[in-house]
Amino acid sequence: YEGARARPKRVIFAEGEEEVVLRAAIAFRDGGYGTPVLVGRDDVHDRLRALGVADPESFEVHNSRVSPLVPAMVDFLYARLQRRGFLRRECERMVNQDRNIFGALLLQLGEGDAMITGVTRAYAQSMREIRRVIDPAPGRTPFGAHVLVGQTHTVFIADTTVNERPTGEELADIAEATAQVARRMGHEPRVAFLSYSTFGNPEGKWLDNIRAAVKELDKREPGFEYEGEMSPDVALNAKQLANYPFARLSEPANVLIMPGLQSANISAKLLRELGGDQMIGPMLIGMEKNVQIAPMTATASDLVTLAVLAAGGMAR
Repeated sequence: YEGARARPKRVIFAEGEEEVVLRAAIAFRDGGYGTPVLVGRDDVHDRLRALGVADPESFEVHNSRVSPLVPAMVDFLYARLQRRGFLRRECERMVNQDRNIFGALLLQLGEGDAMITGVTRAYAQSMREIRRVIDPAPGRTPFGAHVLVGQTHTVFIADTTVNERPTGEELADIAEATAQVARRMGHEPRVAFLSYSTFGNPEGKWLDNIRAAVKELDKREPGFEYEGEMSPDVALNAKQLANYPFARLSEPANVLIMPGLQSANISAKLLRELGGDQMIGPMLIGMEKNVQIAPMTATASDLVTLAVLAAGGMAR
């Protein structure tokens, strides 16, 4: 948070007509983290006034139906999509009517440093819309990560949102990128590739991609501890881990790489709903621009946290 205050950024809030988003934008500005750029219609300033903002006109609002940036946005989007089955008039309609398309185009045109969306539609839908405008970073595998923060531990979990059944190389990419995020947030990463199996017990047919990921990291020599395949109790419990003296983890893991999206997404949502620890995320990592998709259940505080992480480049 102090880094965001030291280097305030412009963050696009793509759902600027929603009360929870407006409350987050107010808190983001009042906290000194940067300038919120709101996407919405003509009544956004009235909504801000109703929330107690004394000077609502001081908030920057972009209306997709009347913005002078629309022609440049249509040109940009049509150039990307014309060979993917889209007519120019379809691109015009998306720019005028879809808040995620419009917000992502604001980001592409340099009107903001980061973008946050997600509270009005499912994660996968928001991701599809953003991908029409913003590409993955060159050589990167986009993925989502949650951070579980307790009194005595911080654990990173990936990929919780994007890749249904990642290959061994993609799992290695996800592990490296999550380890980098952990370091930027002040934690020395110890990576465990999770499975129902621990070093071949029991055997199964879904272990090859996990083992391939470990071999891929062996070749890359990434500069952090990693091990797998292992079950969660072995990865997180020092006594269980001690049963495997050959394991390359010096302490229990704090970065958990899940084998597939089903187990990852279910685990993250169960922990959010049933666990006692704070859950941050999902953070979208690996895109060419700093963009974050919040869960539909996000509070204003959750949105501020994601906005600060996006603006500070912590999740990239």
